Amino acid sequence: MPYLVAADLPGEPAGVQFRRLLERPGILRIPGAHNGMAALQAKAAGFEALYLSGAAMSAQMGLPDLGIITIEEVAFFVRQIARAAGLPLLVDGDTGYGEALNVMNMVRAFEDAGAGAVHLEDQLLPKKCGHLNDKKLADARDMAAKVAAAVRARRHLYVVARTDAAASEGLDGAVARARLYLEAGADAIFPEAMTSAEMFRAFAAALPGVPLLANMTEFGRTPFFTGAEFEAMGYRMVIWPVSSLRVANRAQSELYAAIARDDGTRAMLDRMQTRAELYDTIGLARYEALDASIVATVVPPAIR
Repeated sequence: MPYLVAADLPGEPAGVQFRRLLERPGILRIPGAHNGMAALQAKAAGFEALYLSGAAMSAQMGLPDLGIITIEEVAFFVRQIARAAGLPLLVDGDTGYGEALNVMNMVRAFEDAGAGAVHLEDQLLPKKCGHLNDKKLADARDMAAKVAAAVRARRHLYVVARTDAAASEGLDGAVARARLYLEAGADAIFPEAMTSAEMFRAFAAALPGVPLLANMTEFGRTPFFTGAEFEAMGYRMVIWPVSSLRVANRAQSELYAAIARDDGTRAMLDRMQTRAELYDTIGLARYEALDASIVATVVPPAIR
């Protein structure tokens, strides 16, 4: 119970935990977790870090991923995921919600909410999913200023600079931007919407020794690669940003269709998490045992 019992809380800030994971050999596999339940399930599967996607947050709020959700709305998701799983969380910071001071405010809010890492992107608002067309890029120097502001605001937060420049400025333009962001203090680089293994390899070769993040989103411009394949291309982290939400949304859609068709849920029972499985995942018995160990009913003496 990492949330309620102080002795069960991590002994280090989330940012320090995230850095320690990256110090180990091999690629860090970071699945997306769109809420606290997904975080618990990912932890049960053995993952040691999680990712919170802006697209996943927006979609589960019924909104498009255009940078219209707020810092406090994101912080709500950060708190519930960090609280539920107690794992270091990499958070999608979009464009930083404004300019330098806004970026600093975002960093402080996310770090206080429990985030271990954040990534910023070099798009202009309204931003788009990195795998869509007609993205408008910020001036590279303005983005570098945001990165520097994020680094100045953090205590331990790991700062990843994302560039969407490959689509419009080519690989050389993306590499030039990445170098500028590293000079500004970024800990790692996230080249978005790469379209081939050759591009991934060339980007990594141009930035030797730099921690790089690969995005393995479905239905986008990037072909399917495994974590091991990204590692062989020179990448230290890989995210599957919206996969959990995509699977959950498809199952939910099928449920509602079944209720409308069958006037009930019987046909979907074998697709459902059972009550026992739910209680086991959220640790109900452990919470009840904790409560019983602290609070016992005391019968007052009779008043005479």
